[in-house]
Amino acid sequence: MDMWTKVRRSVLTGELSKRQACKKYGIHWDTLQKILANPEPPKRRKESTREKPKIGRFLPIIHAILEADKSEPKKQRHTAKRIFDRLCEEESYEGKITVVQEAVRAWKEKQQEVFLPLSHKPGEAQFDFGEAKVVYRGRERKAAFFVMSLPHSDAFFCQAFPRECTETFQEGHKRAFDFFQGVPRRISYDNTRIAVAKITGRRGDTPTKELLRLESHYLYDHHFCLVRRPNEKGHTENLVGFARRNFMVPIPHFDDFEDFNRSLAEACLKDLQRKLRGARGTKQEILEEDRAAMLPLPPVEFEARRLESRKATSLSLVRFDRNDYSVPTAYAYHPITAVGGIDRVRLAADGRVVAEHVRDWERENVHYDPLHYLALLERKPNGLDFGKPFEDWDLPESFDLIRRRLEGSLGSEGRREFIKILRLLEKHSVDELGKALKRALEIGAMTVDAVRVLVQEGLETPAKIFSLDGRPHLQGHDVPQPKLNVYDALRQREGDAS
Repeated sequence: MDMWTKVRRSVLTGELSKRQACKKYGIHWDTLQKILANPEPPKRRKESTREKPKIGRFLPIIHAILEADKSEPKKQRHTAKRIFDRLCEEESYEGKITVVQEAVRAWKEKQQEVFLPLSHKPGEAQFDFGEAKVVYRGRERKAAFFVMSLPHSDAFFCQAFPRECTETFQEGHKRAFDFFQGVPRRISYDNTRIAVAKITGRRGDTPTKELLRLESHYLYDHHFCLVRRPNEKGHTENLVGFARRNFMVPIPHFDDFEDFNRSLAEACLKDLQRKLRGARGTKQEILEEDRAAMLPLPPVEFEARRLESRKATSLSLVRFDRNDYSVPTAYAYHPITAVGGIDRVRLAADGRVVAEHVRDWERENVHYDPLHYLALLERKPNGLDFGKPFEDWDLPESFDLIRRRLEGSLGSEGRREFIKILRLLEKHSVDELGKALKRALEIGAMTVDAVRVLVQEGLETPAKIFSLDGRPHLQGHDVPQPKLNVYDALRQREGDAS
């Protein structure tokens, strides 16, 4: 370019003649004419595609293999190395592998899909679940993190849960709506089984019952994307990666999901102060436009939960989400409705809740409540020492002391009497019964009837002293002395009449 500029300047300004320029710069006359006609060197153009004698006749075979791979699983598609091996074995190919790799790369570049930028109206949202590694209570595990975004303002909300399921799906929506202070009018979903019960053609057609329950409460509409077309909700797809890179690197360590979720909510709130390239304001400022187009939050709070119909076993256990939970022995073999929430599992029978447990997100664990088995102990008293539900039952020292005294004085009957005392826990707390047992030991009254009276005595509130202070309308009244002689006169009159 430097010589090109000097030649043009010297000739076109009259400093040198054309012949002098050719001689000085050692260029051909035709080259000089080209330099004078163009301000800069013209780009070379290929008049025709160069022939490929080695790979040319094999290109249709390579393209056919790659085209057929589109319908195969991603992990079982041909690599360039595998195509090269097949060409050598089946087609007597004698070229190099690099030529095959270049042909595969060129074909894939032509097949790449081009997307159209989408317009996003205020008040619309997109949803997705992602996965990330966390260290929970000292152990590595995968956590599912919920992301809902508002493409118009680029605001998003993120929460982590032990697993992707119906109740975490619903709880994530509930928390996101509270965070955005409104309900989006439409939310885009992929074809997850939590939301889609049936797919017709290439798009979800029938929403699940639990998604409809969520929509009926918040009154928003859904949109299901085409199968294998995540670009329809590409905004959330990108923010899933953004949340993982920015909120979960380095790998988070925590002992409570709720504590971690509070930190995620704070991070999402802080992100609202960011201004994107080309945006007319911060996310927080544009979020107000989304909120203006959203539906208001309903006055009644939504309950995120999953219902499953089960039957209690002979051990009075009900299985829910791969774990077993106890119910009172009176409900063994009975149909039970398990209501699973984020924190609790409730077990209902005959229209009422008969048991409640802390939710376990692990698997193959058994959770006993010793109170559920006390009624059975009256028929099987030896189970007090050998029953699994009582194995780790930690009771105050007064319980063990009164048991030893009862069994020492009454033998096996003393154990039965102690079991009757334990059954008072069905109506009273351990602390209330423990205080009554201490009092029973002090006065030597250790029967179940005496303990029952002592428990009730401890629950009674003594009457307050009634004061006339501040009640002038009740003060200054004199009550006359009773006239007993009138009563004597009436008795005498009654005696004379008889």
